[in-house]
Amino acid sequence: MPPSSTVEAPLRASTTAARPSASAAETTAPYTLPDLVCFAHLHWDFVWQRPQHLLSRFAEHGRVFYVEDAFYHADDLIEPHIEIKERQNGLKVVVAHLPQRLRQDEAAADQAQFEILSQFFNEQGLTNYVFWYYTPMALGKSRHFQPVLTVYDCMDELAAFKFAPPELKKRELELFQKADLVFTGGQTLYEAKREQHADAHAFPSSIDKAHFGQARGPLAEPADQAGIAHPRIGFFGVVDERLDIELLRALSQQHPEWQFVIIGPVVKIDPATLPRTPNVHYLGGKDYKELPSYLKGWDVATLLFADNESTKFISPTKTPEYLAAGNPVVSTPIRDVVRPYGDLNLVQIADNATDFGKAIEKALTQRTDADWRQRTDAYLATISWDQTWQAMVDLMQQRLAAKTPDAATTTAASAPRVETKVSDVTLPSAS
Repeated sequence: MPPSSTVEAPLRASTTAARPSASAAETTAPYTLPDLVCFAHLHWDFVWQRPQHLLSRFAEHGRVFYVEDAFYHADDLIEPHIEIKERQNGLKVVVAHLPQRLRQDEAAADQAQFEILSQFFNEQGLTNYVFWYYTPMALGKSRHFQPVLTVYDCMDELAAFKFAPPELKKRELELFQKADLVFTGGQTLYEAKREQHADAHAFPSSIDKAHFGQARGPLAEPADQAGIAHPRIGFFGVVDERLDIELLRALSQQHPEWQFVIIGPVVKIDPATLPRTPNVHYLGGKDYKELPSYLKGWDVATLLFADNESTKFISPTKTPEYLAAGNPVVSTPIRDVVRPYGDLNLVQIADNATDFGKAIEKALTQRTDADWRQRTDAYLATISWDQTWQAMVDLMQQRLAAKTPDAATTTAASAPRVETKVSDVTLPSAS
């Protein structure tokens, strides 16, 4: 049976998928890199976060291919094939479609993806390329390719997440062996990964200040939030095992005078476990461009993270986003929030419901604190996704130049084509 078309393929992305602000980068410096192929565990159209911030910037300057996890059909009526979806700045989202029979056979599924990706590389003229990984699990379908540079952007300790594959840690060790550069999504994660790779660099969560700064100006109140009374205590993000459900429950019960606004999709946990008191409002996932209008209507923003293995290494992007919107912030003691935001007295830290409630009471008065606002803005002026992206580019160019003098400036069109035989499949190589 012929491969299914894009129209026939089932819809997988959230209907409230995030989108970028008008410009992906505030300021950019000219650069030349090979094509970039990213292997990710996150759907591009799910929530706009670190991968989208960075790769949309790369796509402004060259070809970027974002390879998602395979989509398995419910039957065996299709043959393995690739679907391409074009996104911001010409970035191409690449999705392998596989028949149901391969779902329980990882080796066969990886081989099938390797074969169709090899064909896709040939069709696209991908001969000189960088591999950029967000998940070590992608090695199964990609380890036999020969990129000129391999980057592991380790944004989370995935092995600590709910339903993590048991072999993830072993795959990560293999990726450390292959990677030329390792970037981490926070300082705490860096302190763990630098022991495993000699060329690791910390790139904590950053900020699109212009986008979230819109919350400080005139914006219309979203209809589904307009009827909620004040004071409003807000949280946005994926609602999963990292959310401290019991803290939210206790706060809502102890402070019925406050309205808790929760924005984000519920994944990996049973929605029935969430507190359902009248003053907790679940508004679902929202588009990235809509977030400033919701933030503008909050009185305090929170990071309601639990103290568990899944939060030990996180560096929440929402911390500077909340602050850029002008919102006072209260957080549980997540290490990468305590350092630097708590230490600088920009964010209040509390580890139990009683103290968290007291911190919110204090935060409700902070909007009139000119000193807090000045210190917050001074710190935010030192970070941006543009700066993070440019520092990454500089490191990549340095490593490419060290490998071969022409590697950083060779284009895909002029790169030599070498054929390598792996598992009876011929693929391009740029080594």
